[in-house]
Amino acid sequence: MVTSIESSTILVVDDEKSIRRAITKRLAREGHQCIEAGNAEEAIQQIRANQPGLVILDVMMPGRSGSQLLADIVTSFPETAVIMVTAVVDINIVIECMKGGAHDYITKPFDLEQVVQTVDKVLDKRKLELKIKEFQESLKNEVEAQRKEIRKLFLNSIEALIYALEAKDKYTAGHSRRVADIAVAISEQLSLSVEDLDNIRWAALLHDTGKIAVDPAVINKPGRLTPEEYRHVMTHVAVGAGIVKPIVSQQVLEIILHHHAFYNGTGFEQLIKEEDIPLGSRVLTIADSYDAMISDRPYRMALTGSQGIAEIKRCSGTQFDPNVVAAFLRVPLL
Repeated sequence: MVTSIESSTILVVDDEKSIRRAITKRLAREGHQCIEAGNAEEAIQQIRANQPGLVILDVMMPGRSGSQLLADIVTSFPETAVIMVTAVVDINIVIECMKGGAHDYITKPFDLEQVVQTVDKVLDKRKLELKIKEFQESLKNEVEAQRKEIRKLFLNSIEALIYALEAKDKYTAGHSRRVADIAVAISEQLSLSVEDLDNIRWAALLHDTGKIAVDPAVINKPGRLTPEEYRHVMTHVAVGAGIVKPIVSQQVLEIILHHHAFYNGTGFEQLIKEEDIPLGSRVLTIADSYDAMISDRPYRMALTGSQGIAEIKRCSGTQFDPNVVAAFLRVPLL
């Protein structure tokens, strides 16, 4: 009876009924549940219906050969072990079957006791493979969970740093948090996925990280910026992306890199336009612009909410994506 292995359903595939019956009868005495198939088509049906742990497969069958069926099993049912049966001791056939994913082989005419031993050995091997795979998946999940926790801690630390830096400047205090709230609200109106919402939220919170490398005197200049000063301020995009790159996804990085892009392609050193601009960037640029409009700046007083909305409308199709503008206008309590 089965002792060192767990009992597993075994599919015997052979076009000769007498051979199938001899094998299934002997394996049943060992405690295995056996099912049969006379050709490749029947075998696939049985595998789909019963999910056997092992298939004993004749190489030479009418219609589709066992070698062809082996490829389908390995591709579609990778956890199913396969023992090939061949009537010809041809080392090339054996090698090809083993390279193709077979776990072992037996030759005709065969000793039924040899069949039992081979089945036991292959099922033991399959059990070990599945245990290793289970352990690897568990380890992968554990590592992924740890990675996510570490990433969260880093992001939270950077978020806290941004808030602390903004708090020192009356013109930017709370800007990133407000932009994140507006960006998420717009994204909800666009019915974006939870993952997309999360990416946009983080991009919004981190979009101005690079301003720590910008001269405060330039940022807070009360008058109009010179072209050189404007170029200096705009370096915050690339600098910020470089700072957060090790801890954010590529999607978040792309949103930050393009958050000053104009929809019509006329933004500062802009290479892409319209739908080629990441949707998250098109959302973020409206949220960022609107909050900047309704906040005091060194060079002007804050606009009212209605004035800010009017400006967003005015720039629809040029600076802003019209579809995202429409979603922005649906956000309650603007």
